[in-house]
Amino acid sequence: MSDFDPRRVIARKRDGHALEEADLAAFAAGLADATVTDAQGAAFAMAVFLRGLAEEERVALTRAMQESGRTLAWPGGAPVLDKHSTGGVGDCTSLVLAPALAALGVRVPMISGRGLGHTGGTLDKLEAIPGVTTALPAERIGAIVGEIGCVIAAAGPDIAPADRRLYALREESATIESPDLITASILSKKLAEGLDALVLDIKTGSGAFMRKEADARALARMLKTTAEGAGCPTAALVTDMNEPLASAAGNALEVARALDLLTMTDIDNRLWDLSLALGGALLARAGMVADRKAGAARLERVIEEGRAAERFAAMIAAQGGPKDLLERYREILPRAPVIRPVPPATPGFVTAIDTRRLGEIVVMLGGGRRRQGERIDPAVGLSDIAGIGQHVGPETPLATIHAASEAAFMAAAEALRQACVVGPRPLPAPPLILAEL
Repeated sequence: MSDFDPRRVIARKRDGHALEEADLAAFAAGLADATVTDAQGAAFAMAVFLRGLAEEERVALTRAMQESGRTLAWPGGAPVLDKHSTGGVGDCTSLVLAPALAALGVRVPMISGRGLGHTGGTLDKLEAIPGVTTALPAERIGAIVGEIGCVIAAAGPDIAPADRRLYALREESATIESPDLITASILSKKLAEGLDALVLDIKTGSGAFMRKEADARALARMLKTTAEGAGCPTAALVTDMNEPLASAAGNALEVARALDLLTMTDIDNRLWDLSLALGGALLARAGMVADRKAGAARLERVIEEGRAAERFAAMIAAQGGPKDLLERYREILPRAPVIRPVPPATPGFVTAIDTRRLGEIVVMLGGGRRRQGERIDPAVGLSDIAGIGQHVGPETPLATIHAASEAAFMAAAEALRQACVVGPRPLPAPPLILAEL
């Protein structure tokens, strides 16, 4: 629109008025082509942060940011499905779920992100496998999905470019926490995948961005209603992050735990249960099964039969990784030079975990980033993490630390002991799934 003035849109939202769909579409287009300045983008983010968006505005902004770039198109046939998590510690469900769904004939074009702060990123985990690339053009994403059924890749510059610009301005303007902008950011990228259905995993607890369950439920409702308002059938689960999901945190270590599960070598129960629950809810919302339980049963079979592991290995090979990953993943994945267990100061039962602190320990070891663009060490992190209710002592450590140096190990060991509360009596672990919407 030649007569579009970003200042008018900013002023209307600043003054508490609803924004028209056309105004939001023009503003998103201006973010994408840089006719909206940085100052105007930051002012818009602050106006939304302070005034909020009605549901109709939120849907319109989400669609506008999605349509600011390319939306993947798929030929008729199998449903196109995906999941999104708000981030946690030891959460490698994407590595389990994408190939398991593909083994059922579903197409999964999983556009993922990198870790920042205490939460890990799926792209960083996948790139811990030597040779793997996640920077794929849309044509290659389509080809891999067509051949194998799943791909895990980074959003290219043509996927929701308005969101990429606005997200950077939100960081600069202290508006990252806006639920409306979080919702539009997440969904604009996911809807650009051309999905038939979506499942959301909204974390709450000590290791989640939403520490309070009420806040997590509110965000889950907002994401679900916005996605469905934009035309994508969506299920949402609110799940516990008061302890790591898997017994490992760190990129290569989490890949190993996902492969242990896919090959049925050794299974983390929480990782297994949540992967099946999310996948089951997604299949139900897509109309492929009657309910979450029936969907979980179908996923369980393809994992037990080894078909999900085969799809994962084929995806890795298609993205440049080794062709013999399943047979040699313990040798192929990078290893840290210092690997030692850390016992508790006194024996007892783990009664509480500062899960965010565990994620920060991984960052401290070099396995995560404090700022975008920092290089990370894929080999470092924590394994054998004791869960809530587990007995720990000289023979059963709080965790095993994988460090790049002795000094890094010592600092991490002290932080680990401070992050775990050990008591004389066991307490029950919190439930994994707190709500389903």
